[in-house]
Amino acid sequence: MLIESPKRLVSRITRDTLALVLAGGRGSRLKQLTDWRAKPAVPFGGKFRIIDFPLSNCVNSGVRRIAVLTQYKAHSLIKHIQQAWGANRMARDEFVELLPAQQRINEQSWYSGTADAVYQNIDILRTHNAEYILILAGDHIYKMDYGPMIAYHVEKNADLTIGCIEVPVAEASSFGVMGIENAGRVNMFLEKPNEPPEIHGCPGTSLASMGIYVFNTKFLFEQLIYDADDPSSDHDFGKNIIPRVIKNYQVFAYPFRDVQSGAQAYWRDVGTIDSYWASNLELIGVTPDLNLYDTDWPIWTHQEQLPPAKFVFDDEDRRGMAVDSMVSGGCIISGALVRHSLLFSNVLVNEQASVEDSVILPNVVINERAKIRKAVIDKGCVIPEGMTIGFDSELDRQRFEISPGGVVLVTPDMLGQRLHMVR
Repeated sequence: MLIESPKRLVSRITRDTLALVLAGGRGSRLKQLTDWRAKPAVPFGGKFRIIDFPLSNCVNSGVRRIAVLTQYKAHSLIKHIQQAWGANRMARDEFVELLPAQQRINEQSWYSGTADAVYQNIDILRTHNAEYILILAGDHIYKMDYGPMIAYHVEKNADLTIGCIEVPVAEASSFGVMGIENAGRVNMFLEKPNEPPEIHGCPGTSLASMGIYVFNTKFLFEQLIYDADDPSSDHDFGKNIIPRVIKNYQVFAYPFRDVQSGAQAYWRDVGTIDSYWASNLELIGVTPDLNLYDTDWPIWTHQEQLPPAKFVFDDEDRRGMAVDSMVSGGCIISGALVRHSLLFSNVLVNEQASVEDSVILPNVVINERAKIRKAVIDKGCVIPEGMTIGFDSELDRQRFEISPGGVVLVTPDMLGQRLHMVR
């Protein structure tokens, strides 16, 4: 039975919800940016990691029992979660716990699919006695109150509810694509189809899964056990479990929309170098779609103790300045020019260097007279004196990675700077 006010309903059901953040994937489309870290650990927005967004959404929504499932090169991710999301962030009976792949079912199997990752931890999940389980991808950028979605799930008496957005048909092959009836019930689900179906009455548009699911806990466990016993299954929610359950169970779509305008809300899959670069640079706009200055919905992270950014020298031929840019703490712009760029913490840009249309990750040193344009420079790179990046595509292609959109990715390994020694 629903309680009196929608606000109280959301408060109660979020307390009865356990969130599982799937953060074990590499994100291979980000190329060398994920050679040494999982995609959810990739820095974003000047001071955050990608995983900070779904975790902040959980905390801000009142879903404060959270488990993060890790696998691929998880050290950086685990260290960040310990620093940013430890016990000091949470109150009594609230937690962010880590569930690394640990061969709990047998000694031969790591996580082999999204559903298998949850199944392998089913004994741990049972101990939390949650009424609902919220499953999230750990590698998307968005701000979302999960409370209304869980309330919608309860009101529909659903077994499973899937968060969804509208995407152009040309992009829909990267998603699970749904068909729905008038009441919002899902009647079709195709995982990454080659020819995505359009939304009826909306030519050129498909309805895509956000990778956000609300399950009744008992129902989820039943389906995971059934799937685990199927030798033909890939043990994946999108490929196996969802297409099977829509035939016989109550599965509904929840559209992700802005509460005030009713328009589709901000959501980005930063899964390619081009989308990662563009999404970061969107943030420096006058009124970006993603507002990082929103005090009502803060994005939490590990906050290093850093001095303010500093801009030094004001001579005619060496003026330290940044225009139309975001510059994080610990940065020093020393007689150099930064234009339309985003600099993470502890970036040093030396005399007569220039940075334009670029995303510079933490702890980068850009030496004298270097020139960088339309690039992503990975954490820890030291750009040699006088080097040019983004001006000669043939030369860049010999040294670095160039995306289909012409963004140059530079990592320490490409510069011969071995930050990660394997021998």
